[in-house]
Amino acid sequence: MPIVGGLDIHRKQITFDYLDTETGQVRRGQISPADRAHLRAWLARFAGRQDVAFALEGCAGWRYVAEELAAAGVTAHLAEPADTAFARGRKRHAKTDKTDARHLRMLLAEDRVPECWIPPARILECRALLELYNDLRRERTAWAQRIHAVLFHQGAPPLGEGVLRTEQGVAGLRAAAAAHLSPVGQLQVATALEVIDALEARLHAVRHQLLDAARHLAGAKVLAARLYGVGPVTALAITCWLGGAGRFSSSRKAVRFAGLDITVSSSDRKGPPGKLSRQGPPVLRWAVYEAGKAHARTSAPDHGYYVAVKDRKNSKRACLSEARKILRQAHHILAELGDDALAAA
Repeated sequence: MPIVGGLDIHRKQITFDYLDTETGQVRRGQISPADRAHLRAWLARFAGRQDVAFALEGCAGWRYVAEELAAAGVTAHLAEPADTAFARGRKRHAKTDKTDARHLRMLLAEDRVPECWIPPARILECRALLELYNDLRRERTAWAQRIHAVLFHQGAPPLGEGVLRTEQGVAGLRAAAAAHLSPVGQLQVATALEVIDALEARLHAVRHQLLDAARHLAGAKVLAARLYGVGPVTALAITCWLGGAGRFSSSRKAVRFAGLDITVSSSDRKGPPGKLSRQGPPVLRWAVYEAGKAHARTSAPDHGYYVAVKDRKNSKRACLSEARKILRQAHHILAELGDDALAAA
């Protein structure tokens, strides 16, 4: 490849460093501000060439940069951030944007870039929708917890289970707030209820979009049909993050990608061993954990294993064990489907 380079992406600027292997000339500089228009104008210098490649880290902003590179006919190599940092070795000098861009360029020139998969645009959109759904769900839970905290702080009777899920329960909460809380406490509860109503309305709309997307994705339909506890949303999440031919060479690597593997003692880690690594997509972890909970039902085919782990450890460990099994099974199913898993159904 006659031209190889690295791009270090930040909100205010993109630092570039590229080498023309035919002339030996190295060019360095910055693209500022960091947006599509300015990046597109900078890429115009490579117009008509098919021998240009750039490496960039898979951090915030990589999507639009990769899209603009592809539109300009430039080959994009997405680098895994943690492995890229590890490839740098021991830090001997101050880390700067220039050194990061040069490091990416050198890895690409030496064919040592720890490559990440660049999904199709449709899969990226589904991922973004899943992330939005998870964010809304977490916000709804946070506002419900604020209501519990206000009631406890002012000595009001605690809420029963599922009070916020029915109109009768919400009416009872309003009555309890009026009887036991101060004026500002009542305002806090009323505000939280208004926000929860808005979040639930948006959650309902986003979930409908997710269900529609799952119905039209081949891998999601197959997973939902073949794996117990895996519904359309969970199947969509697994397919969007694990689907595609040759993504993982083993199911163990798929579990590690999801962050459900257990850490071990290692000289390059500061965290304690014996914990979940929690590296990888949080949405995928949440989805398979929720699917693992389904095996608590007596009708589940793996209920016996779930009960054995629960009795030996606890229910959380049992759900995690089931989540890992679901991921392994899903990996094998998606590996059989290959790129067909990402096809329209």
